[in-house]
Amino acid sequence: MAMQHHKHSRSTKQRQVILEEIRKVFTHPTADEVYEMVRCRLPRISLGTVYRNLEMLATHGLIQKVDTSGTQRRFDGNPTPHYHIRCMGCGKVDDIPGKAIHSMDDVVKELSDYEILGHRLEFRGLCPQCRSDSRRNRQPFATGESDGPQPPARGPVATTT
Repeated sequence: MAMQHHKHSRSTKQRQVILEEIRKVFTHPTADEVYEMVRCRLPRISLGTVYRNLEMLATHGLIQKVDTSGTQRRFDGNPTPHYHIRCMGCGKVDDIPGKAIHSMDDVVKELSDYEILGHRLEFRGLCPQCRSDSRRNRQPFATGESDGPQPPARGPVATTT
């Protein structure tokens, strides 16, 4: 898909390659990961150029910034409103099939004194791999409210006084 032209921005070869690469994957890569992907096609591109272009693509609605709690910002080549789920074990981020529920905006508008501009909703859980690993090792994952990936819970730590 060709990049749309927007007022005050011009399509560049670098921006087009970044857009093509991010739309090839469904892993919600970080800017560093996009940089590594793009370098295969544009070996002389700088990390700063990748960051600036990702920001511009997101600002123009061609990609999404995925801000998950406590983790590095990721990018999604699918710009349509949808939800994400983050694995509390390994940090993996996946799309949840279906569309965002826009009626939530109306409910919150009725319940508050705010002008609602949109919403972000993050689901957290354990991916099938981490769930399987947890069962195999018979070690449950921590269920605290920490934002980062959680390693399997360990037994009590002995202390000396």
